[in-house]
Amino acid sequence: MTIGALVLAGAFASALAQAAEPKPLPLKASVGEIVKESKASDWRPLDLENTLYMDLPGGRVVIELAPPFAPNHAANIKALAREHYFDGLVILRSQDNFVVQWGDPDEKNPRPTKDAKMKLKAEFTAPIKNDRHFTRLKDVDGYAPQVGHSNGFPVGRDPKKGETWLAHCYAMVGVGRDNEADSGGGTALYVVTGQAPRHLDRNITVVGRVVSGMPLLSSMPRGPAPMGFYDKPEMQVPITAFRVAADVPASERSNFEVMRTDSATYQKVVEAQRNRGGPWNVVAAGHVDLCNAPIPVREQGNAQK
Repeated sequence: MTIGALVLAGAFASALAQAAEPKPLPLKASVGEIVKESKASDWRPLDLENTLYMDLPGGRVVIELAPPFAPNHAANIKALAREHYFDGLVILRSQDNFVVQWGDPDEKNPRPTKDAKMKLKAEFTAPIKNDRHFTRLKDVDGYAPQVGHSNGFPVGRDPKKGETWLAHCYAMVGVGRDNEADSGGGTALYVVTGQAPRHLDRNITVVGRVVSGMPLLSSMPRGPAPMGFYDKPEMQVPITAFRVAADVPASERSNFEVMRTDSATYQKVVEAQRNRGGPWNVVAAGHVDLCNAPIPVREQGNAQK
């Protein structure tokens, strides 16, 4: 090959390399920056009557219930809390990339309830008319005809069937059951700690989500027995107290508020996740998964009234 040909070949290779190099994406506001610039009207406080505190030796887990989607189970879980059913019971299971579960480890002689029920009719879905706060995501979902958010919860819905349901995203709380659909009532609860198991949607009653304290649960040691159960009592983590926030003195409450998912600011949050800007990102996804759309939560300095 002649010198001229070599020069041309080198120039051509250099041009190809430059053409293949991705162009930097334009700068865009991040989720954190959008949250920082949000207004007070973009946020709502937790409803104390539908907020639960699960106190563990390592700290507090705050759970928000969603009565429009599972009204009977939400009421029953509050009844269990008010009769101190969970106090002294344990975290009994931590399955890798799946769930952490709590309740009574003694299946043969379970702790009896007082006014609360052990079993309820399943509430896998709810009538769409129950949900007055749905804001749809434009993104396609493989598990539901429509997905979006309702008052801070990820949901799926099927307009043709007139049904809606809470989705099995990270931090969502569900009701454990046996093979029979109506065999759960809230005495056994679990939280999703791994990749969203959306195949469970409409197969288990979902009652709410953890808004604070997920690090306490997701870092639980994995259980060595099948399905992540702890096979020795000393591995179980005791539940110090399990209470409805409204029953807790104001000085002892955890004060959180959730970004309104029907607000314009939240739509900016979703778009920032859907199409992230540069300079680190070189490809904009143009899509956001329901379970990857962050729902901001923040703590306030003063106790709720």
